[in-house]
Amino acid sequence: MTDNRDGTGQADAASERPIFEALLTPYRSLGRRGFNILMVFVGGVSLVTGIAFVAKGAWPVFGFFGVDVLLIWWAFRASYRSARARELVTVSRTDLAIRKISPRGEVRETHHNPFWARFKVDRHDEIGITRMSVDSKAASTEIGGFLNPDDRESFAREFNRALLTAKGR
Repeated sequence: MTDNRDGTGQADAASERPIFEALLTPYRSLGRRGFNILMVFVGGVSLVTGIAFVAKGAWPVFGFFGVDVLLIWWAFRASYRSARARELVTVSRTDLAIRKISPRGEVRETHHNPFWARFKVDRHDEIGITRMSVDSKAASTEIGGFLNPDDRESFAREFNRALLTAKGR
């Protein structure tokens, strides 16, 4: 027995079932352990070099080595913070939902009708896909802006296939 609150049958449940669902996340090549190792290495090199400058009488230079380490640490922290961004793309026969979650946790969700939605891909001869968006009558939503070229290619292929399936082609 199925639960059909609107009384229309199983066809509605099947049309709401996702055909495609992808969680897009930014890629970071350096994990937490690698970051710690890098910071210990940079800090150690800066400390040894700073001590050498102090030994030669150039003690003010020592502080600049500490500033360098702090700037590198701050840049990596900012990079890891931006990696918290997420995009959830879901395609069903009746809805194309794009849910963007910013690094701060702010959620912005757009919906498109799959029958009216157009998947637009901008390409460069040498780079590959440079921009992807879903366009419909009144809205355009960019997707996967933070993906690397290989991930953009595979996502575009699968997403386009799902969108064609939703349209019944």
